[in-house]
Amino acid sequence: MTFTPHGKNLVAGDWVASDATFASQPAQGASFNFSNGTAAQVDEACKAAEEAFWTFGYSSREDRAKFLNTIADEIEARADAITEIGTSETGLPQARLQGERGRTTGQLRLFASHILKGDYLDKQHDEALPDRQPLPRPDLKLVQRPIGPVAVFGASNFPLAFSTAGGDTASALAAGCPVVVRGHPAHPGTGEIVAEAIAAAVKSCGPHPGVFSFIQGEGFEVGQALVQHPLITAVGFTGSLRGGRALYDLCAKRPVPIPFFGELGSVNPMFCLPEAISARGEAMAKGWAGSLTMGAGQFCTNPAVALVLEGAEGDAFVKTAVDALAEIGEQTMLTDGIASAYRSGVKRVAAHSGVRELIGTACETRNAKPYLFETTGDAWLADEELGEEVFGPLAIVVRVKDEVQLIEIAKGLEGQLTCTLHMDEADTALAAMLMPILERKAGRVLANGFPTGVEVADAMVHGGPYPASTNFGATSVGTLAIRRFLRPVCFQNIPVGLVPEW
Repeated sequence: MTFTPHGKNLVAGDWVASDATFASQPAQGASFNFSNGTAAQVDEACKAAEEAFWTFGYSSREDRAKFLNTIADEIEARADAITEIGTSETGLPQARLQGERGRTTGQLRLFASHILKGDYLDKQHDEALPDRQPLPRPDLKLVQRPIGPVAVFGASNFPLAFSTAGGDTASALAAGCPVVVRGHPAHPGTGEIVAEAIAAAVKSCGPHPGVFSFIQGEGFEVGQALVQHPLITAVGFTGSLRGGRALYDLCAKRPVPIPFFGELGSVNPMFCLPEAISARGEAMAKGWAGSLTMGAGQFCTNPAVALVLEGAEGDAFVKTAVDALAEIGEQTMLTDGIASAYRSGVKRVAAHSGVRELIGTACETRNAKPYLFETTGDAWLADEELGEEVFGPLAIVVRVKDEVQLIEIAKGLEGQLTCTLHMDEADTALAAMLMPILERKAGRVLANGFPTGVEVADAMVHGGPYPASTNFGATSVGTLAIRRFLRPVCFQNIPVGLVPEW
């Protein structure tokens, strides 16, 4: 099945064009023109979403679960076409797109199952105590309720799992919140075909068509109009710190501020403890090279910093990493803009005093090869800029003087999505000193693994203290993600038949 995009925006069930268009920039294959969304289309979509909320927000969990499962079915019915246009636009290999499609439909089905269980409602009941002295207690019932229309921004690096029907959309719909998606211009055709799948599910299941709209846009107009629209109650975003912070500030400056759930990335430091380096440093270095360059390093959980104590065993770890990275060929980056930003990031790191390039090459096209730099613990502590993310397969080894400096560096870290301990049993005492620090720095702390690959599960947290994300109490992956789009409501002395979900 071959898919040819029509380039229109989906607004409350209707595919509509606009006068201004932009052209896709695929890694391979044909380019297509897409309508640039307008403020008027955003306004229409948001008003339709608000109208849809009066029914969808009060629909049964069974109906919403059926809707989510039907979206998954419609995506799977377009599987080959999604893979074809996705690989064309992004340059990602077919196997990656197929796996990501499975993750996307799996998320939808997971949230369908999750809401049917009902645990997410957090029901609490304090029965009335009419005879309590000195004052009686009223009957109190608490239940989580959906907040209203949600804006979702598609991500550049995950054209399926973090985009049109990704985790933000799935969790918002599961909660009972209509969604308006701002498609990412890096993969507009992929976004359109997935929006078609959702539109088909809307027709099949029968909710108000305003439950889902999809608006493309090359510039900033659509995004700004969305986050500033008075009917939008929350925003889900995955992207850069700069772009996310700009949208976050717009949300905060509204007459009625709204929560902005932005996942903004991090450097995901690995603490390579001495006994682990001694026992299996070679395997650790090779594993790190593979994780660092997976998907051309275009993962928000990319482990871009390795903290290694000075000494011969650390030297051997670094040499193995250099040798492993030298064998990695060029990989296509998602967009020309991302490739350009990667080159700028390389130059920025290389310009720092106290930093030495261990491996690098000229990358002047959309293709990228890995870079590895080395610095000292003293230089790292003296220069906060070294801790800024470079999106791509670039890493820094920090050679640390001793355990005291390792702990000092840990305390100085900004918020991270992940922190990793590579440790053996003999490293337990040092790991125990690091753990209280790392749990304050990251949303996920892991041992003897690599953070790339985020499991979609009940216990997963994909978020962390700022600047990893804008809300340290939230996650964008896993069933806890639904809590972003709910709020607790207490019903006092309300008859049972009038309390939702009771």
